Amino acid sequence: MSRILPHPLLTAALTLMWLLLTSFSLGHLLLGFAIATLAGRALALIEPQTPHIRSWRAILKLMRIVSIDIIRSNWAVAALIVTSGRHGKRVSAIVDIPLRLKDPVPLALLAMVITATPGTAWLDYDRETGVLLLHVFDVVDEDEWRALIRDRYEALLLEAFA
Repeated sequence: MSRILPHPLLTAALTLMWLLLTSFSLGHLLLGFAIATLAGRALALIEPQTPHIRSWRAILKLMRIVSIDIIRSNWAVAALIVTSGRHGKRVSAIVDIPLRLKDPVPLALLAMVITATPGTAWLDYDRETGVLLLHVFDVVDEDEWRALIRDRYEALLLEAFA
């Protein structure tokens, strides 16, 4: 059964979504089920291996730090936008950050953390050199950003997954 329907809940959910978006009929039920089955099988082919989490404590600490950083960044970016005309100009920059992470799962988590934090955006990652290109809304010191990513986020991800 698992070879035919490797993801039965996904297949059922996609079939239900198909029926909600179209009209209910036997033809739509069969077509929706066929498409959902193919989607489930396609996902099974590209599905990565389950990551091995070595330290849940590091994950929980990272979640706490990221939550606080997102709130702080929201306030900082809002203040920069509101006061940018009066107190000088902000300096946006693209910062290159060498990373020690190589595993795709912690890299994806780091990308989500950076993208979810206002004022920063993950632009590119070169797998060969391990360098991340990060756009920062207001840069005071590029080395400070390198240290922040390395010591605050990457270190916890290495502890959790390495």
